[in-house]
Amino acid sequence: MNFGGFPFGDIPGFGGMPGGMPGGMPGMGRGPKKSDNEKYYKMLGVERTATQEELKKAHRRCAMKHHPDKGGDAETFRNINEAYDVLKDPKKREIYDQYGEDAIKEGMADGPGPGGGMQDIFDMMSGGRGGRRERKGDNVVHKLKVTLEECYNGSIRKLQLTRRMKCEKCAGTGTKSGRSSTCQQCHGQGVVLQMRQLGPGMVTQMQTACPSCGGSGESVSRADMCEGCNGKKLKPEKKVFEVPVDKGHMTGQKVVLKGEAGYSDPTALPGDIVFTIEQKEHAMFTRKMNDLFYEKEITLAEALCGCKFTIPHLDGRHLLIETKPGEVIKPGEYKAITDEGMPIHGNSFERGSMYVQFKVKFPESVTPDMITSLKSVLPSPDTSGRPMVTEDAEEVTLREVDVDAEIKAARASRGRRGGGSSSMASDDDDSDDDDPRRGGGGQRVQCAQQ
Repeated sequence: MNFGGFPFGDIPGFGGMPGGMPGGMPGMGRGPKKSDNEKYYKMLGVERTATQEELKKAHRRCAMKHHPDKGGDAETFRNINEAYDVLKDPKKREIYDQYGEDAIKEGMADGPGPGGGMQDIFDMMSGGRGGRRERKGDNVVHKLKVTLEECYNGSIRKLQLTRRMKCEKCAGTGTKSGRSSTCQQCHGQGVVLQMRQLGPGMVTQMQTACPSCGGSGESVSRADMCEGCNGKKLKPEKKVFEVPVDKGHMTGQKVVLKGEAGYSDPTALPGDIVFTIEQKEHAMFTRKMNDLFYEKEITLAEALCGCKFTIPHLDGRHLLIETKPGEVIKPGEYKAITDEGMPIHGNSFERGSMYVQFKVKFPESVTPDMITSLKSVLPSPDTSGRPMVTEDAEEVTLREVDVDAEIKAARASRGRRGGGSSSMASDDDDSDDDDPRRGGGGQRVQCAQQ
């Protein structure tokens, strides 16, 4: 074979340098040294022949037993997760079974795979091992609505979905014999050309799926047709999936079940099921990223003299909150509780903060006796910075008002009077000139056209 003068003699490991072909270049000709490939299975307590379902159940059992929140050892918990991350991935598991733990830690699972030699060079030249990639079927996307409690504690959701799988009776061939013939109408192309008249003297060609074979390009005789799928190769199947909701998951994040969507095409690989997390609103807490916000209404007396209450947390605990005596709580003030927010996704040992906002409820009215008592104990108002009250000051009356309702009424009134651009103003327009709290009349300027 002629390689066009490629200087193999100058490359270490190809005869021109010491070492020869076997082992001159790293990763060429010889695989990595085999190391322990039993450890991960022993950690999860399963056999080497364990299925993915058995691995998943074993991981869940071990993780619950050794979780640090339940008194387990953090290092053991991390090792269990590491073992499961390797064994649940078919590619990593194959490399681990063949070469052991060292190959995984050296990043072999992220490279082109074991083997080496001339094949690796040809793979790089041709765009990957095996040349063409196999086609993959369509992914199926679902929204997964979860509670804030599930995002805090983590959970496993069980969902039943229907997918199309290859007929077991005919192994996806559609025939009893396992053979099919080329469709005579489309000659195996799966599509046919049809003429369509658009108008007088105007004709166009359209490409459509072959009506005889349904676009498969194959024909099945009635005598040889599989009775299990009626020659369609695929059959609907219902399956219950276990969808993990991790601690710290938030709206928009995705959970992917690879290869579980079934077949959209018998000749392609099955697609993935993609679940998009959508967190429901919570009755007590508001979530912002990894922080939780909680509103607490207290009385004026509690704001001035101190208060004591509990907050029911998302994991069933109750947090005791107590303000210090003499500490005055201002309306709308926030207090923070460190490490009581949401777990951080991917690192559930770290958490955000919980913020408590105090809403001070004032009394509806006070009696004259209460006024006298309050004046005797509360500090006198500081009037040094106020304008002097003069004899010619005009007395006005304060009235109770719903500001938002009054703003809308004022807009509607201006719209009826002026029309035009005023009537088109949105109810959500928060411009300053429409707000009676800003003062002024909210005057607008319009152009007069001659």
